[in-house]
Amino acid sequence: EVQPVESGGGSVQAEGSLRLSCTASGDTLRRYSLAWFRQAPGEERKGVATLYRDGEAHYVDSVMGRFTISKENDKNTLFLDMDKLVPEDTAMYFCAAAARSFLSLSSPSTANYWGQGTQVTVIS
Repeated sequence: EVQPVESGGGSVQAEGSLRLSCTASGDTLRRYSLAWFRQAPGEERKGVATLYRDGEAHYVDSVMGRFTISKENDKNTLFLDMDKLVPEDTAMYFCAAAARSFLSLSSPSTANYWGQGTQVTVIS
């Protein structure tokens, strides 16, 4: 089974950029649909961006045009490039994988595997 590990979080000024990485061990990411979720203190975990197994990408409205999800198969790594960050983007970001053709951003329960998370803090 796949074991995702996130990295790349940190503190950044508003309007800045960060790149999150999710490197997987145990299996190839080609077999999975993948997604990034985030969870702010006191809130539910919410979907941010998903990459279906066929390469189709989807985003929630709040990050459309600012965030880009991508994958490098030879590195077995999923990325989330985040631009024009705003304080509302502050959260713990989690990488998720599902052994199916798609992973729903509205249903975290559809993910089979989770990383431990990486904190993103945007300072105004």
